Order: sequence, then C-alpha cells, then structure tokens
Amino acid sequence: MVYTPVNMDFYIILVLILITSVVIHEVAHGYAAYLLGDSTAKLQGRLTLNPLVHLDPMMSVIVPGLLIMSGSPILFGAAKPVPYNPYNFTDQKWGEAKVAIAGPLANIVIALVVGIILHLTPLLNLPASLIEIGVLTITLNIFLAFFNLLPIPPLDGSKVWPMFLPYDWRMKYEEFRLKLERNIFLSFALIILLVFYVLGGPLYSATLALTSLISGVSL
Repeated sequence: MVYTPVNMDFYIILVLILITSVVIHEVAHGYAAYLLGDSTAKLQGRLTLNPLVHLDPMMSVIVPGLLIMSGSPILFGAAKPVPYNPYNFTDQKWGEAKVAIAGPLANIVIALVVGIILHLTPLLNLPASLIEIGVLTITLNIFLAFFNLLPIPPLDGSKVWPMFLPYDWRMKYEEFRLKLERNIFLSFALIILLVFYVLGGPLYSATLALTSLISGVSL
C-alpha cells in the first residue's frame, strides 16, 4: 500500500485498519476450514474477531511499525495463521486451496463493502475524513489480497495457484514449497525481494487502479 505521511493520527488509523483487515482475513480461513469439515480453528477459539486472539507480535505490530517509521512506501502485515487439519476436509482435492483463497476474498469483500458506502456519500453526507479512511481501507485490503496471492509460502497463493498447474509441474512446485517452508527466513527474503524490487511497481499500479474503480475516487 502506498501512502503519503501526514501525522501520527494517520498512522494510528492505518495500523487499526491493517489489524482489523488481517484479523478478518484469518477468521475467513478458519470459517472456510470449518465449512469444509475441520473444527481445529473453532476448538482453538480462532473463529472470533477479537484481535488479541489473532495478533502476532512480529508481523502484526513490529513489522508494520518499522515500515511506517522507515517511511516505506509499502505497508503490510499479518496475523497468526489459523490452524487447520486438511485431512478433515470433505473436499480433499481443493480443500486447502479453498481455505487459502478465503483470506484474500475476505479482503476483497471488505474493499467492495466500503466502496459501496463511499458511492453512497451524497446520501450519507460523509465528511472528508471518513472518505479518506474509506479509501485507505480499500487500498490496504486490495494490496493485502494481491500480496497474499503471491505463490510463495507461507502466503495463500502457494496453495492456490499450484492447483492449476499440470501434475508434473505441481509436484515440482510442492518440492520447492516444502523447502521454503523449512527455511522461513529464505521464504521471507524472497517475498521482500519480490515485493520491493520486482513486483512493487505492478502491485502499486494495480492496487491504485482497482481502488479508484471500487471507491469512485481518482488516485
């Protein structure tokens, strides 16, 4: 997400939007798993919007805080992954992909709902400050959806896109995914490399274009 630094209130609002968005993202994973027959997340109390249950000190607080303090043009974060047992899924072929895609879809739904509210601004007479918060919410959630769909573990895309590959390619990708999952630092390094140095421009452009389309506000 790209933004223009203004004041501390702006940063506080930005972090609150981020926390709310990543919590809803994780709860969506848990509900998708529950609907597919797995109660792991429910039994561990993760099907709740209480942020204290989901927040990860590093990815929910420290990483976003450092990005903000460093003046980074991109803001992202994450909550603790919701646990699930794929062997309980009623759909063994597509179950993991369905659970994975539920998170980004939740972010897109948030963006669309806020967009509808913004389009009702003439009727609701929303103040400029709320419109700005709405646009920020859409921008951040669209970016989170795009970001999480990158095909690198532990991101959701690593369980979605391989399902569309030919069997041989999918097996090779699974080997690659398992290696990265065993080396989480390498995985995060690859994510940072892609986001900041390779895909930053396209992600920025796509996020702003979709935000403008959904919000009706020119960016």
